[in-house]
Amino acid sequence: MKNMLQAVILAVSVVTLPPSVSQAQPTSHSVDQAAVKNVVLVHGAFADGSGWRKVYQDLTTRGYRVTIVQNPLTSFDDDVAATRRALDRQDGPAVLVGHSWGGTVITEAGVHPKVRGLVSTPAEN
Repeated sequence: MKNMLQAVILAVSVVTLPPSVSQAQPTSHSVDQAAVKNVVLVHGAFADGSGWRKVYQDLTTRGYRVTIVQNPLTSFDDDVAATRRALDRQDGPAVLVGHSWGGTVITEAGVHPKVRGLVSTPAEN
């Protein structure tokens, strides 16, 4: 869990840097990447949203607004729909983070207009 927390914090920090610092390619979105303060976390298949507790606490301490998606795990489409609903409720651009199965879900949901970056963390062995 500690490695996953560090990876998420590093990735979110890089994704939310201004383009001149992160060397990110300009996007077609009108919102500047520096304004990204929303992080949406998507859990894996053999877990639930509570697995993100430490990441949530750390990111909120750093000033991010964090939403944890509680996937129903009834189907891929249902999990993507739950993630899209969470993105719809964001008050601005967001970084979408998925762990294990959640990485598959964010790949599909990541085309949402509020998404500025995707972060996928692998399943831990």
